[in-house]
Amino acid sequence: MENYGFGRRNGAIDMLRGLTMFLMIFVNDFWTIGDVPHWLEHAATHEDAMGLSDIVFPLFLFVVGLSIPYAIECRFQKLIPAEKTLGHILSRTFALLVMGVFFVNADGRMAPFLGCGDWLFKLLAILGFFLVWNAYPEQFKAGKWLRGAGIILLIALAVTYRTDSGGLMKARWWGILGLIGWAYLFGAVAWLLCRKRTGALSLVWLGLIGLNLLTTATRDGEMLLGGGNLLQDFARALNLGNGSSALMAVTGMLVAVQEKNFGREPAGRKLLYAALSVGILIGFGTAAHEDWIISKNIGTLPWCFYVGAIGITLYTLLRVLEEKGWTGWFAPFRPAGMATLTVYLLPDVYYAVSEALGLYSPAWLAGPLGLVKCAAFAFLVIGTAWALGKAGVKIKI
Repeated sequence: MENYGFGRRNGAIDMLRGLTMFLMIFVNDFWTIGDVPHWLEHAATHEDAMGLSDIVFPLFLFVVGLSIPYAIECRFQKLIPAEKTLGHILSRTFALLVMGVFFVNADGRMAPFLGCGDWLFKLLAILGFFLVWNAYPEQFKAGKWLRGAGIILLIALAVTYRTDSGGLMKARWWGILGLIGWAYLFGAVAWLLCRKRTGALSLVWLGLIGLNLLTTATRDGEMLLGGGNLLQDFARALNLGNGSSALMAVTGMLVAVQEKNFGREPAGRKLLYAALSVGILIGFGTAAHEDWIISKNIGTLPWCFYVGAIGITLYTLLRVLEEKGWTGWFAPFRPAGMATLTVYLLPDVYYAVSEALGLYSPAWLAGPLGLVKCAAFAFLVIGTAWALGKAGVKIKI
């Protein structure tokens, strides 16, 4: 089956993914320090602003979208049929949803009668994730038994889980991993249906913009389409919300397709196309900003368009560096781009162990010194993932 030119691995995507994961660990560690500059933090829901922390999650969704054509077309190049590829997509989505739900419920307790705090629940849940989804070598015969043990552990945690008020485990919301899972599912299925047909993908992109425009409250608190309508019910059934997460993923998919469409163009012209795309998104964002605020928590159009422009800018820059062979600087970040889920889970291992031992950051660790600590922690996590990878421990879904 033709792979439309997506067979070769794209190093710029790995670099952007790695840098995004580094930033994710960095900003997620801010809670351990004080005096963080406001421009680095999350903006409040109705603040009409965007801090560095508000860029990281959508940027990762953009990278997910960039990766989808390469991942799926690579499977087609190996003559894996579409139905098996769809099964693979569903299994990956399921894994992300399961992990997301466990993390959402991690503020409860494993079971009141066992007296286990949330730190132990987190550790056991993450242990279960590694047991079930570790990339075991094919010749490692004990792998299936370890997977079975992980499944039993996760089921036991889910069944015995209780909140402090006695509530059971449930999907209060899907968590970051779950949101990524739903956006990935939408984008991957859209790719299976559209593939390199730019017009069809563009219609999907425009449809998500329309969904967001119609179902997101304006500055005045009004919605262009009132609540309780068929469109919102349909979006809710597909777990799209107002479409912002899927929109970021499909934006990345369109960038990947357009790059292939213009693959034979001179380098200068390709840079011009990228600059035009950035300009268009900034223009769309500016126009949308007249009626909608910039808000990550709400998932407004200005936020989506501006982050899309940032994503294209960074990806284009990394693509240039890759083509020139200037990639040596990326070595410290590489494990974050190749063992993404491992890197995402490891900070909670460190936090749980610190809580169990009663270790907390001192009050004087604040401001610039605290930011250095957060960066050092990010590199510690990435280094740990590298060491685990060498030992054959790496989550792959």
